[in-house]
Amino acid sequence: MDVLPYTRQILSEPPSLYPAYTSTVSRSPRQPLVTIPQTLTEVTGPMAFGDRLFRPPVHDMTRQGKGEPLGERIIVSGRILDDRGRPVPNTVVEIWQCNAAGRYIHKKDQHDAPLDPNFTGQGRITTDEEGRYRFITIKPGAYPWRNHHNAWRPAHIHFSLLGRGFATRLITQMYFPGDPLIDIDPIACAVPPEARQRMVSRFDIDTTESGWALGYIYDIVLRGRNETPMENVK
Repeated sequence: MDVLPYTRQILSEPPSLYPAYTSTVSRSPRQPLVTIPQTLTEVTGPMAFGDRLFRPPVHDMTRQGKGEPLGERIIVSGRILDDRGRPVPNTVVEIWQCNAAGRYIHKKDQHDAPLDPNFTGQGRITTDEEGRYRFITIKPGAYPWRNHHNAWRPAHIHFSLLGRGFATRLITQMYFPGDPLIDIDPIACAVPPEARQRMVSRFDIDTTESGWALGYIYDIVLRGRNETPMENVK
């Protein structure tokens, strides 16, 4: 029997245990996973969550404070697609990131870099009928982490996707083209080389707004030969 073209034989997903990324040593499971059947609610859940479950959408992350946040303004847009290139509408897209200095608004982030009172680093919208999303934000900075000696994370934006139910959440990271830190970052390198480029956005002059913000395109493919690697899919 032929196997489907999008089976995990493509090996596009990072492993649960990747020693170079030291946190996986303690976080990865030591026993076989137990499959828990989904309930009717998880399978058929709400087609679109809407404002009843979430706060109002935030697509412009530079307008959340009393003033302009510091850093390089950018536009990040793209489409959510299935394995056949068809748009996936009504998908909740959440992003979170550090500020331009490389610091998150979180008590555990004690990086010696300034916080920005006009930037929360959080955004959320729902894709339209063509599967499109668009955020206005600030380009995140690189920051040190304690994984190994002289360890720095490349600039990146976290993406979370929610489909018809909460059990369908997918998480990935978007990187920026030409970043030299990608090739030496254990998290990025946990993804097989042939799939790693799918997590890198591309600069787009048509998305760029003259004199105001550079534009980047980042399409997310949910499965198939060109699927975007996800952190929580095994």
